[in-house]
Amino acid sequence: MPEHYFTEQPSSERERHPVDLRLRGHDVTVVTEGGVFSHQRVDLGTRVLLREAPELPARGDFLDLGCGWGAVALAMALDSPEATVWAVDVNERAIALTADNAAALGLDGVRVLRPEAVPEDVEFSVIWSNPPIRVGKPALHALLLAWLPRLAVGGAAYLVVQRNLGADSLHAWLVGALADVPDRHYGVSRLGSAKGYRVLEVERRS
Repeated sequence: MPEHYFTEQPSSERERHPVDLRLRGHDVTVVTEGGVFSHQRVDLGTRVLLREAPELPARGDFLDLGCGWGAVALAMALDSPEATVWAVDVNERAIALTADNAAALGLDGVRVLRPEAVPEDVEFSVIWSNPPIRVGKPALHALLLAWLPRLAVGGAAYLVVQRNLGADSLHAWLVGALADVPDRHYGVSRLGSAKGYRVLEVERRS
């Protein structure tokens, strides 16, 4: 089986290298390495998400679902240094890279964990994700139904998905699946489109 960015323990050669980049107007240097998603740059979908997602609250609990080397979590923490940013991934290299990058940038509010280590009582005011579409629909749907119901009332999630990888069908699925979540009401809409990607907004209304 080929190795994917959602592999828990990548076996590819380890060699960290620095990358200079800009995250929502913040110029930073990070370190990355092979075996994680888009290890040489900020991928196009994530760039679209970072550009289209609205201004963050000053504080609260934020979630970067599938953090990779940390582009989204770092951008959240740079924009809102008083927030707690939960960065989760199953890839051990991704977890180590995000933690090291946050520490190097002095972003003390970033907490990097495996998904099961996030306390069950935490609700998120914001979720940003470039979700792992290539895990397949059953795994993707299970992932989203595990995390989207953890939005706080009034909170919102922003998901970037490539149009030709099923963004519109995922939109339709979210409408139906979230309607079945007990004791919660959601709105699902398309926030924007750019360069072949859709940014979907999921709001928890009650």
